[in-house]
Amino acid sequence: MYINGEWIKTNGTIEVFNPASGELVDKVYTVGIHETKDAIDAAKEAFKEWSQLPVDDRVNYLHKTVEKLTEQREHLAQLITTEMGKSIHNARYEVQSTISFFQWFAEESRRVYGRIIPASAPNKRINVTKQPVGVVGAITPWNFPLSMTARKLAPALAAGCTVILKPSKEAPLSSVALFKIFDEVGFPRGVVNLVMGNSDKIVGTLMESKDVRKISFTGSTEVGKKLIRQSADTVKRVSMELGGHAPLIVFEDADIDLAIEGVIQSKFASSGQQCVCTNRIYIHDNIYDDFSVKLKERVSQLNVGNGIHETIHIGPLINEGAIAKMEEQVEDALGKGASVLYGGERLTGGEYDKGFFYCPTLLLNGKEGMKILHEETFGPVVPLIRFSSEEEVIQRANDIEYGLASYFYTNDLSRMYRVSEKLEYGMVGINDSAPFSVQAPFGGVKESGLGREGGSEGIEDYLTTKMTSTRIQL
Repeated sequence: MYINGEWIKTNGTIEVFNPASGELVDKVYTVGIHETKDAIDAAKEAFKEWSQLPVDDRVNYLHKTVEKLTEQREHLAQLITTEMGKSIHNARYEVQSTISFFQWFAEESRRVYGRIIPASAPNKRINVTKQPVGVVGAITPWNFPLSMTARKLAPALAAGCTVILKPSKEAPLSSVALFKIFDEVGFPRGVVNLVMGNSDKIVGTLMESKDVRKISFTGSTEVGKKLIRQSADTVKRVSMELGGHAPLIVFEDADIDLAIEGVIQSKFASSGQQCVCTNRIYIHDNIYDDFSVKLKERVSQLNVGNGIHETIHIGPLINEGAIAKMEEQVEDALGKGASVLYGGERLTGGEYDKGFFYCPTLLLNGKEGMKILHEETFGPVVPLIRFSSEEEVIQRANDIEYGLASYFYTNDLSRMYRVSEKLEYGMVGINDSAPFSVQAPFGGVKESGLGREGGSEGIEDYLTTKMTSTRIQL
């Protein structure tokens, strides 16, 4: 662990295993309440100087971080694949995304503008300025262990905040590698701090501290709600990127081949372990059968295995619990009238027995009442659902507490506007299964979160607005 510019060794460790092979990858030291308080104190002290540092100086630190990340990009990609299993192709994309976040927010920090407001009295001048919010606690998940960290730390550091990062115990090695880069770059003591250990103790300490002024969390809606409740005691600012249950709608006038490739990219990237993954596919009655046949053929071409190999499209799931969830949702769907079009089982035999592999799965005749239609799947299983009208499918797509990402395919320009405006989601991809970019805001509505990451909005969440009124002599 990295606290106040030093690497900390303790008696406790967490073992990290490769989900594809079951092999021990590494061990990570853990800390507790005492060390977390030390990290908070270090970040509070460092904030005094870091927040006052000229923007060009902060930008230089971020640019040096980009240089180091670029030098180590292949090593980092292989580390991601080894600790959490995604294909090496997806891991390389994640590393590039990480680099892009640091690049973008290094430049965005130069555009933190205030303004002058015309006063009501001739002897007054009103100024509005933006200032960093203070010490930030960042809590990140295992499915994007490097880029989720960058999406929080880059804007925080660019804004002038100091940070304490608590990564997931399932995949902490990417964060350790990033902090080694921070150490090499020479960030001032206390500006960046890394803590890992018992989640209740560490997160509880961050939430209780009056010195931690903001929490940025990516994870489940259930945990996010708990953190929001805890934040009330100290009135912390929070940004929450929570669960998702993305619909993908294929209208009868859509380009079927384009939509099928969209399903492949949206559903099966990272083995379906993404909050923005397609969780439900709605297909118009007139093309349902044709679409299903073509999608089955395309899914059958996907190679499942150890993601480190260049020929693999789908890696393992993160652990045995993820496998159990796939089996539970499939069994529930079959018991309520669905049938398996492709897959539907855990992969076994040979190398598969060493890891957590589940066959990419398509379920026909998805119906309301099935768990998979309202519970986030987080795996390579998806139901195909018929619909007959635009109004019907919009209502069904919106009839859920989540509102993160959504997708639909059509060649009707008017429909593009109508449907995108009516879908109750923070992000909409029209004929686009990957509408996400560093220069655009990322986030959801309803129970999928608060705040935005990325874009100009991403840095705003780490700034406070101050009004200054000055009375002058005329």
